[in-house]
Amino acid sequence: MADTFAKTAGFGDNLPGEAAALRWLAEAEAAGGIRVVRVLSVSAEELVEEHVATGAPTAAAARRIGASLARTHAAGAPWLGCAPEGWEGEPWCGRARTPYVARDDAPSRWGAFFAEYRIMNYVRTLVDEGEFGPSELALFERVASRLEAGEFDASQPGLVRAAGVTCARLHGDLWAGNVLWDADRAAPTGGVLIDPMAYGGHAETDLAMLALFGYPYLEEVLRGYDEASPLADGWRERVGLHQLAPLLLHCVLFGGWYLDEAVGVARRYA
Repeated sequence: MADTFAKTAGFGDNLPGEAAALRWLAEAEAAGGIRVVRVLSVSAEELVEEHVATGAPTAAAARRIGASLARTHAAGAPWLGCAPEGWEGEPWCGRARTPYVARDDAPSRWGAFFAEYRIMNYVRTLVDEGEFGPSELALFERVASRLEAGEFDASQPGLVRAAGVTCARLHGDLWAGNVLWDADRAAPTGGVLIDPMAYGGHAETDLAMLALFGYPYLEEVLRGYDEASPLADGWRERVGLHQLAPLLLHCVLFGGWYLDEAVGVARRYA
């Protein structure tokens, strides 16, 4: 049917888990969070969603996307690295098995979480696969050590802090292709989220991912976000650090150019 979109399971896909993530993110819509594609039905083999009519980017819509994304983040999560409520199956997401964290194992600080469950999780896989050698391992261990020491810890944006939640509710794979422009130019949230890898984390990680591969009117998105939920001082200097997680994920999945790019970024924070 023209008004639906069906996604079939491939290697590593957890479609009931993806549906849970979409519903978890959609809980924020009542408070002005960004619109999330509707789940119509789901099984282990197929996820059926509404068809999203997309439109052309505009600066005004970009500002609304930023502001509404800030409100989604402020819906919060109970601990760093948590899976979306309703998650079923193994405690990881995607083909690279990005781990979710049990409540009892969750670090209390973002830097410790990011070091172990994002940076070193991927780096160990790349070392095991022969993509990284001793020098690359040592480099990323230096970055992880600084993260674990709290050198890069920063406050969550204003709305997340005001909500009194432990951490932000993240989309988790917020590249340009997963933030669709709403065909309705006056749509309150400007855009629609699809294909999440949702978890509890730092809001700056989603914004850094959106910047990684480019997004139309990105500065307007950031402006709308910062006006609604002020970002912590120095956030632009941390963008590359947050981008290490998706870069390393792409190293695991695709190798190639991403390996040198991840090493180059890591040197800035080692």
